Amino acid sequence: HVQLVESGGNSVQAGGSLRLSCAASGYTYPANCMAWFRQAPGKEREGVASLYTGTDSTDYHASVQGRFTISRDNHKNSIILQMNSLRSEDTAVYYCAAEPDPMPPAARLMVLAYNYWGQGTQVTVS
Repeated sequence: HVQLVESGGNSVQAGGSLRLSCAASGYTYPANCMAWFRQAPGKEREGVASLYTGTDSTDYHASVQGRFTISRDNHKNSIILQMNSLRSEDTAVYYCAAEPDPMPPAARLMVLAYNYWGQGTQVTVS
């Protein structure tokens, strides 16, 4: 039973920082690819950052490039999303996702490429 549990969501002022963590269990860690997605009210879920564990290659949505950093903590079987210079438009529920099977690089920020999801954590920037 694969389980992903996010933590770290909070309310913060614009310009501030947050660190999200996703603890993974139930499969052979690490998955082929792990990622963070977000969904704002009334909008579709979108890929924010991904990490391909084979090479630690990362991809970012253009709107967070240079502000967000995805990384992994192998000791804790988790992935981290460090979010700096937060803006009001970053307000959303943030979801952790993992996919054990290989995927093409172009799919790493696509919702349909992932089979395992966490329950989400709320980030509010005001």
